Amino acid sequence: MHARAIAVTTTAFLGVALLTPLSHARTAQSGEDEGPTVVAHRGASAYAPENTLAAVDKAAELGIRWVENDVQRTRDGELVVLHDDSLRRTTDVEEVFPDRSPWKVKDFTAAEIARLDAGSWFGSEYAGARVPTLKQYVERVEHNHQKLLLELKNPQLYPGIEQQTLKVLANEGWLDRRHVAGRLVVQSFSADSIRTVHEIKPAVKTGFLGTPPVSDLPEYAGFTDQINPSHGSLSVSYVSSVHAFTGPHGRPMEVFAWTVDDAATARRIAGYDVDGIITNKPDVVREAVGEEEDRNGASTGW
Repeated sequence: MHARAIAVTTTAFLGVALLTPLSHARTAQSGEDEGPTVVAHRGASAYAPENTLAAVDKAAELGIRWVENDVQRTRDGELVVLHDDSLRRTTDVEEVFPDRSPWKVKDFTAAEIARLDAGSWFGSEYAGARVPTLKQYVERVEHNHQKLLLELKNPQLYPGIEQQTLKVLANEGWLDRRHVAGRLVVQSFSADSIRTVHEIKPAVKTGFLGTPPVSDLPEYAGFTDQINPSHGSLSVSYVSSVHAFTGPHGRPMEVFAWTVDDAATARRIAGYDVDGIITNKPDVVREAVGEEEDRNGASTGW
């Protein structure tokens, strides 16, 4: 949306936002209220080492359909699933490569990272778990019939990661109509990165991680379908304001809140009428909010 158009329409949009009733995003599409979608943060990461295939499998075992992961890039150009830009916290890289401080992902080859133990730090039963490549990760998500909320992590460190990620997804069959219609969201803390994803592949649903001012939402609505803030930054009025805007695919913009791990907070945030809750303990949150996923495709897909 051009700046002049934003200036003309913002006041009108804000008026609508303040008057928008609760349950706007879901009832507008389905005619009935339902609990928010529950997303397993880095897999079921309270119960298995984060971002590993074991965490994906644990989420599947719990019956959780949506999993979230983080993507970064190795020195030789492989996309791997890891949250930190350093390997130090979640692998034994200091032992295997003691002279390679500060152990940044971008300074190691894919083959070197494949040697690392990404499970023992969490528990001895996960000894030998590996850092998966993005290809391996999406293969496992597909095998488990799950859905993917994929975060482009630190895109400023990896120029071109948007195009590369979309290429991997395409090669794995994740950019066909069935996947983009209800099984995939690409998100980032970088608005520029998400805008790039939207420009390269407009069919892909996108999310912005953060809490932009309401006055900026008309601009965001041009390239992102979700505004995904920290739960501590949310209010009923903010969620209602986001729901008042129409995203690039002609649907009300959604709100997925992170990271909520206890029942009381989950119920409070669900009461704000969020569309999704991202959690390390998806079973706890699901029980608290009464998610009814996939009943009509409103919150979990189009």
